[in-house]
Amino acid sequence: MSVRGRHRVLLGAAPGVGKTYAMLEEGHRLVAEGVDVVGGVIETHQRAATLAMLGGLEVVASRTVSHRGVLLEEMDLEALFARAPQLVLVDELAHTNAPGSAHEKRWQDVQEILDAGIDVISTVNVQHIESLNDVIESITGVQQKETVPDSFLRLAAQVEVIDLAPEALRDRLSAGCVYPADRVNAALSNYFRLGNLTALREIALLWLADEVDSTLKKYRAEHGIDGRWETRERVVVALPGGPEGETLLRRGARIAARSSGGELLAVHVINHDGLCAADPLDLASQTALVEKLGGSFHQVVGEDIPVALVDFARAANATQLVLGVSRRGRLSSVLTGRGIGSTVIGESGDIDVHIVTHSAAHSGLRLPRTAGALTLKRQVYGFLLAILAWPLLSWALISTRTPDSVTSDVLLYQLLVIAVALLGGLWPALFVAAASGLTIDLFFIVPFRTISVEDPHHVLALILYVATALMVSVVVDRAARQTRAARRLGAESQLLATVAGSVLRGREAVEALLERTRESFGLEAVRLSTLDGATVHTEGQITRGECSTRIPVGERATLELFGPALAASERRLLAVLAAQLNAALEHGDLLETANELAPLTATDKVRSALLSALSHDLRRPLAAATVSVGGLRTAGEKLSPADQAELLATADESLTKLGQLIDDLLDTSRLQAGVLAAMVVPTHPGDVILPALDELQLGPAEVDLDIDEACEQAMADPVLLQRVLVNLLSNATRFAPTGTRIRISASSFAQSVHIRVADQGKGIPVQRQEDVFVPFQRQGDTDNTAGLGLGLALSRGFVEGMGGTLTPEDTPGGGLTMLVDLPTVESAPDIIAESAPDTTADTARSAAG
Repeated sequence: MSVRGRHRVLLGAAPGVGKTYAMLEEGHRLVAEGVDVVGGVIETHQRAATLAMLGGLEVVASRTVSHRGVLLEEMDLEALFARAPQLVLVDELAHTNAPGSAHEKRWQDVQEILDAGIDVISTVNVQHIESLNDVIESITGVQQKETVPDSFLRLAAQVEVIDLAPEALRDRLSAGCVYPADRVNAALSNYFRLGNLTALREIALLWLADEVDSTLKKYRAEHGIDGRWETRERVVVALPGGPEGETLLRRGARIAARSSGGELLAVHVINHDGLCAADPLDLASQTALVEKLGGSFHQVVGEDIPVALVDFARAANATQLVLGVSRRGRLSSVLTGRGIGSTVIGESGDIDVHIVTHSAAHSGLRLPRTAGALTLKRQVYGFLLAILAWPLLSWALISTRTPDSVTSDVLLYQLLVIAVALLGGLWPALFVAAASGLTIDLFFIVPFRTISVEDPHHVLALILYVATALMVSVVVDRAARQTRAARRLGAESQLLATVAGSVLRGREAVEALLERTRESFGLEAVRLSTLDGATVHTEGQITRGECSTRIPVGERATLELFGPALAASERRLLAVLAAQLNAALEHGDLLETANELAPLTATDKVRSALLSALSHDLRRPLAAATVSVGGLRTAGEKLSPADQAELLATADESLTKLGQLIDDLLDTSRLQAGVLAAMVVPTHPGDVILPALDELQLGPAEVDLDIDEACEQAMADPVLLQRVLVNLLSNATRFAPTGTRIRISASSFAQSVHIRVADQGKGIPVQRQEDVFVPFQRQGDTDNTAGLGLGLALSRGFVEGMGGTLTPEDTPGGGLTMLVDLPTVESAPDIIAESAPDTTADTARSAAG
């Protein structure tokens, strides 16, 4: 049986990152080392660098297949097996073979090659991985029908990401290194957008990181490695569920921070019996603190808490384990043996254990509590059963007593103890055990009616009976305690999950919390009131008007409960709900304050900028017009016709510019008031781009025009869209270096029409690109001839009014590209153009006309 070949996969985030080039480069290296390498199928896409790298490598001739009159070339498996090389280079794993081939997919061809014992180096793009196909379709808008199963890729001996920065890939695309020149613009506008490439790169790296982690776990499992591997520091903090958890978390965070890239994990172990329940309020606040510290919270159930902690730490490959000093008192430690800390230290092995002291450590010399877990009603029933059944059973057994019936009599008394314990718990069972033991001694053990016993064996039997009765009583009581605690914890968890779900589904937080509080505790009504008595919200109907319980909600309000009084155990959960109510009220106050301040801040900013613009930008054309008209009035007859014409031209130009500035100010105010009503109709981009170029008198010497023949119609207002393009082209012309041309293109992709205006100027840093859309902002604020800085702000407002977006991008090779994204007619069938009177649109039309 031949050994399976070794598979090496080169994974790319997108076409053009250099997978094929890297595969050929590796092939040359292996040939130089004496390895027999052949090319099975190489897809060069006529790229010059790839074709040059292919030279010198042996490639097995392809198999030609005719399909519907088209000749297709496929990898020839028979020729490869006849050649029998050591290693085969196979491009594009996801490729679908022509009908009639041995396998449907190329990756299946590779599988057969590997089964034959031949090594393979192959390439694939991340969008072709089956598990990621739908995710990538949602990002790029392109559905990939050719996929490779994850299971096949994960069987590869080695997977490498051929990484290339998105900006570098776009530069390669612009330089024509990936696609022919006629496809570059469409590619840049659609699949190869910067955001798409960044997301694809991240997905590829994350998929590989997951593969590396899976491979490491598999290796450890195959080699039986249970010890920790310090690939990085992982600090596990054990949260006991009390107030000391915050101290432990902060200490653990400091330990993790001392190592670069350290990971913080907090774990709370729930004992299987549910008796050592944590304080929900403390645990909730500590969970939030873990997230703030950049860690993760985990909750596990374990019968033995120290073992569960160590098991979790080993599974997480932890290097440090942080515990708190035991809260048990010294007497409790003596009675119950060594605590969790000492047990964990003994079991931890090579995991470092930190024992942290805190204020709750060794809190008193307290004995364990012995209070029963059953209700008072059940305990009363238990005592009644004991008082009634004990004498009746004793009378019956004494009446039928024989020398040989002692054993059965004792067992019947034992059965009575068990029955009483099941009904009433510990104390009634102890009572009936003591009473029945005394009865057995008096009436069933010789000498009768005395507490003395002749036979020592009877003394031992009596002691064993009483001990057995006591143990059965304790076991039954403990089981009841466990059941009650488990039900309580389940109800509390269900309540908190329901409350969280109500808020997450969009319900108002205060309303959801009050409703769940009323339902969960069976209350008539709940009311949230401020400290001065004002009612914030009431859930339910108050009929009796008497408040049974009051609990403070922070320092601002009080939660009033109407209905039966709550037990002390229920008040603990109520405290958690009160804390969540307080957080909801604080969040509401902050949101309300932010909503109140946001318009004021924006208005103040616009007002300040408007005053600055009026005092600066409007003064120039107004002063020029005033001087020109004044000169004509005072010295008009003395001036030559040429001077008069020049003054008139200056006045006319200044007044026109002044009118445009005022129109921009009016448009801005209308946009901010939300009164823009565009007349949206199906519009072809070419019908708007050409008039915009004519208006600015731009021709082929200044502009490269590229309108895709297959470009669909957009839903837009032609006049407003022309105004937008005029603004964008004016800016591009202003900032384009001398001797360069502006590029304007139009194409459609994924139910969107893209119009791009690109220059090759200095560009704008990414962190400042959104600033250009702020009213009264100009790049550098030094050009006093460029207007008020409203052009881009108005352009974005117009585009958004038409249901589109206007976003800036970096031009490959340097510069700034403005992308107008509008919906196609197909994507917006319900939009009906209405010729409604609109002053903003009228103003735009007058300016454009």
